Amino acid sequence: MTQAQGAPAPAQSWTQRLAELGIRLPPVAAPVASYVPAVRSGQLVFTSGQLPFVEGGLRRTGKVGGSVDPEDAAADAKLCALNALAAVHELVGLDSVARVVRVVGYVASAEGFTGQPRVVNGASELLGKVFGEAGRHARSAVGVAELPLGAPVEVELTVELR
Repeated sequence: MTQAQGAPAPAQSWTQRLAELGIRLPPVAAPVASYVPAVRSGQLVFTSGQLPFVEGGLRRTGKVGGSVDPEDAAADAKLCALNALAAVHELVGLDSVARVVRVVGYVASAEGFTGQPRVVNGASELLGKVFGEAGRHARSAVGVAELPLGAPVEVELTVELR
């Protein structure tokens, strides 16, 4: 397997890669119910579903394909992925990640909207930029009627540790 173009060299840390990209991890979002942001089981870390929080509040609410433009929702999915990486970083340190294993994205969808994969690409593309080949992952993009607090998108990650 060859190193993907733009992927960090093996000796480089993921936190250094974020800095090179000009990306800062946000503070870990406080849970909105009775759960923790991330848990470790063996060599895997599972994040809880992350919403597009900015400074403690949702960036926007609504349904994609209705009041929320799919491109704006893709930007929200990217923010969800950053929030998930922040949860991983707080639990085990981002530099202990070997690869992203799985992404699940939930998209609050207006009736007839079928572009969920394009929306969740916001998260997948960010992970590819940060982790290169190690960011390639299995994925589900699911349309749902409603998400917590009226969020348009929610993303959860599973990562494998070194």
